[in-house]
Order: sequence, then C-alpha cells, then structure tokens
Amino acid sequence: MDVTASTSRKRHREPESGVSDQSLPAEDNLEFTDTFVAIRMMCAQFPHIEKVSIRPFVLQSQLYSSVKDRTQVDRELESLKREKLVRIFKVNTGRDDHAIMLFDDYLSQIEHVIKRVEEKKQQNLPVFEWFKAHVISSKLDPYISHHELCSLLSLGGKVEDEHVSLLINGGLLTGQLIDLNMYWFAIPNVGLVLKGISQGRNELLSLLNRRNFKEMTMATLEKKRLRLSPLDMRFHLRDLIGSGRLRTVETSSGLIVRVSKD
Repeated sequence: MDVTASTSRKRHREPESGVSDQSLPAEDNLEFTDTFVAIRMMCAQFPHIEKVSIRPFVLQSQLYSSVKDRTQVDRELESLKREKLVRIFKVNTGRDDHAIMLFDDYLSQIEHVIKRVEEKKQQNLPVFEWFKAHVISSKLDPYISHHELCSLLSLGGKVEDEHVSLLINGGLLTGQLIDLNMYWFAIPNVGLVLKGISQGRNELLSLLNRRNFKEMTMATLEKKRLRLSPLDMRFHLRDLIGSGRLRTVETSSGLIVRVSKD
C-alpha cells in the first residue's frame, strides 16, 4: 500500500497543434494539478461502506500526505473550489478538519436527498432546485449566513421557514453553535463516516502507542483491521500522516510508521 501516493512528480499534457499549456483555459489546467490528481485517486479508493449512501470524499490532511508542499495544496484547492471542480466542507472531527468532494459527486448527493424526500411526499420540494441553482452555484465558502441563504433562495421563489428547515433536515445545512444565524454546508448522510474517522484515529494511535518505541512497520499495519471504523487502514494512515500525528521513516527493514513526538 502506498499511503503517501506518489503524486509529487509533475504531470504534463502534450500541447496540441503547437498550442502551449499556458494558452489553455485555467480550469482545464487545474485537472492536471497534483492536488486534483490526488483527489481523484483517493476518491477512487474510497472504501465501500454498507448501509451508507454517500459519495467519496477526501480529507484535506490526506492531501498533505500525498502532495508534500502544503502551500501548493492550499493554493490549488482554492482554485479548484473557485472553478467548481470540488466542494469543501468543514467537518466536526477536528477544529481544522475539512472534507473535499468532487463537485459533480456533491450534486449527485443532493439528488439522492431529493429522491428520498420525494418518497416521503413532503411539500416545498422546489427549495432543493433553488438551492442547487442559486445557492451552491454562487456561495463557494463552507458557510453561509441565514440572511444570505434566504436572499439567494428567493431568486427561485418565496422563501418560508419551512424551506430552510427542509434543507437542514435533508442534511445539506447544519447550524453553527457559536452563531445561530450562520450555517455550515454539509454532506448528507455523513454522520456515521465522521464518527468512524474520529474513532479510527483514536484506535490507530492507541495501537501504536502500546508498541515498543510507538512504531510499527507499514507492512504489518497494512494487514490490520480497525474495529471501530468502517473506513480502511489506508484512509486513516493518510489522514494521520498528513496531519503530522504520525510520520514515516525509511529503514533497512522497510517503511516504519511512528507516532510523532508532541
């Protein structure tokens, strides 16, 4: 298993008809950046989780384990967000944790919510179309105020309190505890996965902390399964290595994974 996912080498698309890459549209070039390539690769490797209908996503920390230049990751993520190739979400697994989902997958996730709500024959369904057409298309930050949300939704029709409640109940928005007039954009059905991220982190760190020298070979870790997380070992290793809580060391006996010193 290649946890750090060697995406560091630069990718280059051969120019067509003598046209250099610099003359291509910016959004086209972004698909060849190290960060976007890493996102696509990790999404393709996202573990299948039974009984959870969720599109793949990656954590920002995982990108840091793949693309060594953190400034490059942050810069490219900002461009990918601006060009609507990805959507970035604040998640409650840690103070600075963010999840990244391909924008098209996020739209698919919303469609799944709409289908589920339609089956319940609930009213005010047009709000989901307003949300797609006017809110997420123009508000690219992970958060939005109540006033701005209602203002954008009103471009589709008359907004009632029930419309906002439907978006919250559908898992597309979650209220902020510090400011009740602010919302985080959310990934529907993500609760079980976020719980698994937190529990998997603790279980893996506990496993290593009980070992001599707080380390284990990568080959040994690859064969272990976590009891408390539906996510695989590779997912958690990328997360903890990228966040700096674990580090890898090349030795004569192979790659060693070691708990970082405080």
